[in-house]
Amino acid sequence: MRKENISRKTSETEIDLDLSIDGTGESSIQTGVGFFDHMLILMTKHGLFDLQVSCKGDLEVDQHHSVEDIGIALGQAFRSALGTKAGITRYASVTSPMDEALSTINLDISGRPYLVYHVEGLKDKVGNFDTELVEEFFQAFASNAQVTLHINLAYGKNTHHIIESIFKGFGRALDEASRINERIEGVPSTKGVL
Repeated sequence: MRKENISRKTSETEIDLDLSIDGTGESSIQTGVGFFDHMLILMTKHGLFDLQVSCKGDLEVDQHHSVEDIGIALGQAFRSALGTKAGITRYASVTSPMDEALSTINLDISGRPYLVYHVEGLKDKVGNFDTELVEEFFQAFASNAQVTLHINLAYGKNTHHIIESIFKGFGRALDEASRINERIEGVPSTKGVL
């Protein structure tokens, strides 16, 4: 089983995170940020990971440190759990509808961290969640997992639906790209390393 535990403690957050790539979609998420919990649960369910996250953050300041640091920890856990990356599919392209919203996630487990984020028209908040933190989370994940990640919104009106479409698609793309393909021998790169 490809699993990892990350414990991260700073002056701003204290995080304990357990990830199993080859899971069934089970989760226990407690970040102190309700909408973000909801998105991580959706991501886990549709990505078929098992994920436990506990975060005590400086929410009296704002949500930024908690959301970004969870992105860091999840990225580190994902990268470590993949191990040598031998036999992984590596690439995934997933389009996800959520009512009127449609987004596409393109992912390459490349060893090269890069984020392209084309999501326009979000309201500033969903409940008390700062929607600009969606990009911060994915930037932190991409940098620490060392993946190339493109997130493109085709269209959508409802901010909740747009973000939900993105997180569901992201989970599905991670699942697809990290799957072991028995036809692939070694690392899926002509360089021999990812």
